[in-house]
Amino acid sequence: MIKNVGIIGGGTMGSGIAQVAATAGFSVKLYDTKTEALEKAKADLEKIMDRLVEKGKIDSAEKQRIQNNIKYVNSLKELKDSDLTIEAIVENLEVKKNVFSTLEKFVSDDCIIASNTSSLSIASIASSLQKPERCIGIHFFNPAPLMKLVEVIPAIQTSEGTLNISIKTIKDWGKSVAVAKDTPGFIVNRVARPFYGEALRIYEEGIATFSEIDSAMKEVGGFRMGPFELMDFIGNDVNYTVTETVFEAFYFDPRYKPSFTQKRFSEAGYLGRKSGKGYYDYSGKENVTSSAVEGSLSSEKAENIFERVLIMLINEAADALFWNIASSEDIDNAMTKGVNYPKGLLAWADEKGIDWCVKQMDELYDEYHEDRYRCSPLLRKMNREGVRFGV
Repeated sequence: MIKNVGIIGGGTMGSGIAQVAATAGFSVKLYDTKTEALEKAKADLEKIMDRLVEKGKIDSAEKQRIQNNIKYVNSLKELKDSDLTIEAIVENLEVKKNVFSTLEKFVSDDCIIASNTSSLSIASIASSLQKPERCIGIHFFNPAPLMKLVEVIPAIQTSEGTLNISIKTIKDWGKSVAVAKDTPGFIVNRVARPFYGEALRIYEEGIATFSEIDSAMKEVGGFRMGPFELMDFIGNDVNYTVTETVFEAFYFDPRYKPSFTQKRFSEAGYLGRKSGKGYYDYSGKENVTSSAVEGSLSSEKAENIFERVLIMLINEAADALFWNIASSEDIDNAMTKGVNYPKGLLAWADEKGIDWCVKQMDELYDEYHEDRYRCSPLLRKMNREGVRFGV
């Protein structure tokens, strides 16, 4: 039974998770070594609560209840009464392992120790503990209070009890859970790579501009943001690092190969919204996020761009299912609720037709003869057998 929750890291993600747990009625201690980080987290929560009151989503009593559920601490020892701790600090394996091995000295033997890592090995993190069976990945998406999806990732050491309690707790917090195998990128950060990678490839081939590609994905595909808008929103440094990490973790599989364009933008400091300039200019004079800036594509060209990115996404989702990374339901749930895709990719494959999917991948492979464009064995098998995903 989880009652007391410890959150390690007072940044945007850690404070967001603390808000989620506190709103659900759990007692939370938010830990950070930096007093200024804790003060900022407390002040930011006050602003968020005030906005919710202004919008009529909560009343003053509810605001006070949520705030009272969070205590801000600067010593790991303060987390000793936690039933569940979630780490949300820098994406550095050694730093996380050091924090976990120290934390284990203070908490009870029954305390679940979880990491919010987006792509690092949970098995490796768990190896830092004397009781690795208590370790699990619980990956929230930013902003944690708004995004419905949470990926839950058991390591090979994780006990069934730890997994079941973690799933129940996250559901009690009002979130939708997708269980993923402990592989690089889990579900979302693995399956979503082509949304960025193939868009960058299309640009590098000179087929279309940033805004034209964004326009095709939004107007034809129904995506809320185009890939270049989204990379600017996430930060080119962050997005590039995730791509590079996944690429290396998959033994340099060409499907996850990073882009020189994004590397150069990151190196130049063109990080997106947070730096004032990325693929678009956010300086204020000319906010060129409009897809109409560079003119409109022909409907045929826009359709071709959209379908090329879509089939790469579908192929990646099918391969995740082929390798038992997650169930078909969890894969589609992850993409619609974790990154707001207009449809689940496997459902989209059924809609377009499995034969269409295989044909599109084979045409790309015939064009480029690169392993990047190999068709998932699962799509080929399904096409031969005439079956659908049926998600």
